[in-house]
Amino acid sequence: MVNSVVQLVETIAKSLVDHPEDVFVTETEEKDGITIQLKVAAQDMGKVIGKQGRIARALRTVVRAAATKENKKVVVEIVQ
Repeated sequence: MVNSVVQLVETIAKSLVDHPEDVFVTETEEKDGITIQLKVAAQDMGKVIGKQGRIARALRTVVRAAATKENKKVVVEIVQ
C-alpha cells in the first residue's frame, strides 16, 4: 500500500511541474502512520503548492483517501 501511495504522489507531482526529473518522493513509516516527503525544484514549488495552497491541499486529500483502505494515517510534506 505504501508503495502505491508513493507512486501516486510521484505521478501527480511529475504531471504538475516543469522539471519532472527533479521530483523526489521518500516515505518514512512510523508507528502512528506514514510520512511522505515530496521534494521538487525550487522554481516548481509554486506549481505544487498552488494559489493559497489549493493544489497541496488537494494532493493531501487524494493521498488520504487512497490510504484509508489500510487504516493508516498518511502525512504529505512538501520540502525544499
